[in-house]
Amino acid sequence: MADLKCAVENCTYNQDCLCCKGDIMVGGKHASASNGTCCESFARQREGFDAFTSSISHPSKTISIDCEAVKCIYNSNYKCGANHVDIKGSGACDCEETACATFTER
Repeated sequence: MADLKCAVENCTYNQDCLCCKGDIMVGGKHASASNGTCCESFARQREGFDAFTSSISHPSKTISIDCEAVKCIYNSNYKCGANHVDIKGSGACDCEETACATFTER
């Protein structure tokens, strides 16, 4: 499990830069740089609706991260082994506008 800091403020699972989903999936099977990855668990917050946060889980600093970015040094059998992970994507409208800022190519 990694410490996660999420800068995707408009994700329904984001609460104070922490994730309430419980686990996330980082996509980017062919990524060779951070911008080739994405948080596939991203769900855009809809205006006028409460976030899923209270019904799913409480915000957590540590989280399980599944990862398809096989070229990343932290990927071990599709699990992230980094101690700390930053997800970026301020203002994202879909998962393709997010990225794992911790990605480091092997």
